[in-house]
Amino acid sequence: MSYEGWILITGAFVGMTCGIVGVYLILRRMAMMADAISHTVLLGIVLAFMITHTLEGVHMLIGATLVGILTTFLVQWFHSKGVQHDASIGVVFTTLFAVGVILIATQVGNAHLDVKHALMGEIAFIPWNTTEVFGIGIPVATLMLFLVFTVVTFCVLAFYKEWKITAFDPALAASIGLPVAFLHYLFMTLVSITTVASFDAVGAIMVVAMLITPAAAAYLWTDRLSVMLFLSAFFGIFSAVAGYYFAVWIDSSISGSMALMTGAVFLFSFLLSPTHGLLSRWVRPREAAS
Repeated sequence: MSYEGWILITGAFVGMTCGIVGVYLILRRMAMMADAISHTVLLGIVLAFMITHTLEGVHMLIGATLVGILTTFLVQWFHSKGVQHDASIGVVFTTLFAVGVILIATQVGNAHLDVKHALMGEIAFIPWNTTEVFGIGIPVATLMLFLVFTVVTFCVLAFYKEWKITAFDPALAASIGLPVAFLHYLFMTLVSITTVASFDAVGAIMVVAMLITPAAAAYLWTDRLSVMLFLSAFFGIFSAVAGYYFAVWIDSSISGSMALMTGAVFLFSFLLSPTHGLLSRWVRPREAAS
């Protein structure tokens, strides 16, 4: 596989995985939780590094996932105590992220871990850090993203009906005996591992863009969940590939260009989608009046 090929494959896995998870975030009206978790997992990564003194290994994923779950728990706890949901997200997100930044500045030292890297990532470096799998050198980040994509796909297929009900009508899900709390925290665990698996490659900014924007664009094209999942994954892949070639063309940040392409896809969908597009909403009343 060529250097360019690994970058495209890695970006595609980020787009697919985040796109699938993002659909449920949009349907649950929890889009800002993606922003919160994508930043607070920095604390989990820093704590894992402080314990193990290495940036390699599954402990990074475990640490970040636990902090992601902690973020979800704290947001729900504050909300249950009367704090508005968006305020709960803002308080928990900023506090945990600030603790992570302070620990980087005071405890991490000379390790290759800094706030700029955490926010922006650097997907161009991904092909250089490889591991042997069946005699083939595969980038570690790409392999991790493939495993997370497999887990996410399995969980979505296994709990498709349950998550569909909880996403659209949590009260009905509870009334028919579904374990709503378990399904919620399982889903937020998937959000956490998806975020941290994408974190090193593309940074927090692109993780937020990939989790929210392709799903929001897909929501404009269809009202069917299965089609929405497919479209969101497709938009994520398209944004990654188009963003890479746009970055090469203008000689700019690859992750930033990929995030920009997600915005371009959303803008196109917002204007031209036949279901909820701005143009179709303008044309239909004129046709009905004529």
